[in-house]
Amino acid sequence: MSIYEKFRIIPGSEINLEHWKPSPDLQPGEKEKDIRAKTNELVKELEAMQELFFAAQSTRLLIILQGMDTSGKDGVIRRVFEGVNPQGVKVASFKVPTPEELGHDYLWRIHKQTPGLGEIVIFNRSHYEDVLVVRVHNLVPPQRWSKRYAQINEFERMLSEEGTIILKFFLHIDKDEQKDRLLERLNNPTKQWKFNPGDLKERALWQDYMQAYEDVLSKTSTNWAPWFIIPANRKWYRDYLIANILVDTLKSLDLKFPTPIKDINSIKIE
Repeated sequence: MSIYEKFRIIPGSEINLEHWKPSPDLQPGEKEKDIRAKTNELVKELEAMQELFFAAQSTRLLIILQGMDTSGKDGVIRRVFEGVNPQGVKVASFKVPTPEELGHDYLWRIHKQTPGLGEIVIFNRSHYEDVLVVRVHNLVPPQRWSKRYAQINEFERMLSEEGTIILKFFLHIDKDEQKDRLLERLNNPTKQWKFNPGDLKERALWQDYMQAYEDVLSKTSTNWAPWFIIPANRKWYRDYLIANILVDTLKSLDLKFPTPIKDINSIKIE
């Protein structure tokens, strides 16, 4: 069994996040420096695999990152994808909906950002905000948001059946770790620009968010779009696991570069 399979949520599982460790459970002899070295190799491998993925133009990859404030969504994008060709990788962030977006169904703005052939798209937050923030802040009645789990599953099933691979990562940190990261933003002049007083209001609703995430993870991890609970208290281990999953996923596709033009070896350039 691969090192990350224990972090994949089996469809139909009832998730209690108190039973999932936010810090790594290292094997005897494993050290941070060794994990970092392995991550460096995986990032290089991902760079090569992404070029092949883009050239093959045979499928699509959608990566969904969710987690509480400071859980490391931006960090994953910077570290794991630092060497990829930006021509074939795109990041889509979903903020508060615009008036135009609110005039449509909640998946309208999402569908427009999904990947094309050969493209990797990373959602930094996603359609899951419509069963997280919307639920916690009572932005729509429960009878509306409670239907969205099934709608999201069918939306992702359609994407999958049309040739999109979907990987979903919940970056799991605990409340103490979030406090440390928020304090770092406050006390470090180079990071103060990241601090948003609104983060403290969201932090006060921590338990409500945990309950909302437990429902998301329990109800929307499917065979075609699995969730992984990534222990994210240690950034170096978080990046290692995600890089592992991505490299193994791309390897499993058995991709090939397109066939070159006929008699290409006979062409001479003067």
